[in-house]
Amino acid sequence: LKPLIAAFTDPTVGVASGRDVSVGSGGHSETVGESAYVGYEMWVRELETRLYGIVGASGCFYATRTDLHREVVPKELSRDFAAPLIAREHGLRSVSVRDAVCFVSRTTSLRREYRRKVRTMARGLGTLAYKRHLLNPLRYGWFAWMLSSHKLMRWLVPWAAVAAVVGLALLSVASPGLWWLGPASVIGIASVMIVSWSWPAKGKMPALVAVPGYLLFGIAAGVRAWIKAWSGDLQSVWEPTRR
Repeated sequence: LKPLIAAFTDPTVGVASGRDVSVGSGGHSETVGESAYVGYEMWVRELETRLYGIVGASGCFYATRTDLHREVVPKELSRDFAAPLIAREHGLRSVSVRDAVCFVSRTTSLRREYRRKVRTMARGLGTLAYKRHLLNPLRYGWFAWMLSSHKLMRWLVPWAAVAAVVGLALLSVASPGLWWLGPASVIGIASVMIVSWSWPAKGKMPALVAVPGYLLFGIAAGVRAWIKAWSGDLQSVWEPTRR
């Protein structure tokens, strides 16, 4: 807590976010991909802090100046995502504090992680739409570029994946020698998703299945999140993910 609060000795800092460290519990490996993702996310935030400031804070451990927190944010939006956006609107930076460590237990169920991703991405899309003026590079410069690349481009990946699968299917039809490519891709994707989804909660899933399963369900969660965001179903109340 002390390193997190110490960040506010810099008057240009409006929000300080802790560094998440993903830890396992009970030897489960079905969400091992979560650890790699969290590590990558923290690395990106370190780079953003050096350039200008992060575009999203860790909901489990962050702090914001009181006057910024008093700004009204619709209840169906993500306050931890909105906090750095509000800070930028007031000309302040948001930083990731490396020494402010928060240990986060991995979920022991891929199904729970899927539901969590759907919720957080849908609410994140709603928050980005609410603060979409910050995507203007002419006004917000590097921050607009980081917001676009870190959030919007990442959330568009599921649709790129869907387009890739459709492209493989069309290629297999157009090229007689590659007729097997489409069916093989669909079968492979479906097999990984079925095995990882149905794996026993207390069983240790091999990384060969756990990592691609985590990625595939992340893509599926992204598609569903977009649909929920378009329909306005942003889930303002939910049950916290059990860990």
